[in-house]
Amino acid sequence: MTLPPGFETSDPSKVCRLTKSLYGLKQASRQWNQKLTDALLSQGFTQAVFDTSLFTKQTGSHFLALLTYVDDIILASDNIDLINKVKKFLHDTFKIKDLGQLKFFLGLEVARSTTSINLSQRKYVIDLLEETCFINSKPVSNPMITSQKLDKDTGTPLPDVTSYRKLVGKLIYLCNTRPGICFAVQHLSQFLDCPTDLHIQAAHRILRYLKACPGQGVFFSASSSLQLKAFSDSDWASCPDTRRSITGHCVFLGDSLISWKSKKQQTVSKSSSEAEYCALAAVTCEVQWLTYLFKDLHIPQVAPALVFCDNRSALHIAHNPVFHERTKHIDIDCHIVREKLQASLIHLMPIASEGQLADCFTKPLPPHSINSSIRKLGIQNLYAPA
Repeated sequence: MTLPPGFETSDPSKVCRLTKSLYGLKQASRQWNQKLTDALLSQGFTQAVFDTSLFTKQTGSHFLALLTYVDDIILASDNIDLINKVKKFLHDTFKIKDLGQLKFFLGLEVARSTTSINLSQRKYVIDLLEETCFINSKPVSNPMITSQKLDKDTGTPLPDVTSYRKLVGKLIYLCNTRPGICFAVQHLSQFLDCPTDLHIQAAHRILRYLKACPGQGVFFSASSSLQLKAFSDSDWASCPDTRRSITGHCVFLGDSLISWKSKKQQTVSKSSSEAEYCALAAVTCEVQWLTYLFKDLHIPQVAPALVFCDNRSALHIAHNPVFHERTKHIDIDCHIVREKLQASLIHLMPIASEGQLADCFTKPLPPHSINSSIRKLGIQNLYAPA
């Protein structure tokens, strides 16, 4: 480290050698993570290969999982004595604070019962509405106007872009439990460099949508099967600035939604079939990662994951190993779909557009459609009146 202010030396070319990591330095978080990892490994934990923040331990017939985020830790096991033993070790080593049963973690509110778990961010939403002075605003029934086409040149540039960037950043974190706003948030995040008054108005509409149902959250059933099901969709050339397509997908474990994404594709697609095929590649990578993660959690995946797509041409490209004139230009990484299909990791299934659950991740929907999609995704509001 460089010499601190006020410290004088006869040789200005020398620096201090740091023997102990200090809080606030760049190396501090890495050193803490390494120290925690070494401590857990010494107790027989195994660090997951595909998510290094996850540690697992098998003791006889009992299983324990430990998840870390910097210095916040979640413990889960089928044996309370095993949990208490690990907590005692962590307390003796690092002097931890035990918060008891998991109810609140990094802004996520956890409601548990014998039949299900519900994750929501109600307090986070209310705090955000109060901070932006939208707590008394008039609610709306969808997060984005379906007829509105936003681009970088529409509207008047904002004199101060900081407030817009902070708001979009907080909305991005809210997407962890609110899949219904994913498309609108990813669309607004494209204008962070030079937002306009129309962009901030669109962001305010999302706040008004959240005002209508701040307690919505993801529902996980305890009796759900372990069959992976994924839905893949795209909206061809929908970006007016780049003419790139939007990829949307969602993955279910049984009937419980566990992963979702809305993202603009990296390249321009010449056809809707190519856009759908690239979307299939994205969801295939997600399914592969989830399969690896389940293996670290000792959850066997015997049957291939069912991947539903509403584009027949994309399914034909995935099944047909022959390169021809219309597909030879597609990025080679997209052909991971064909490889994982042959390896029986996934099984492609056709689906009607009416049953496509990933539709809300690719385009703005009217109120009745977005509400129907949210119900099908299994999003529930525990705070709604009975």
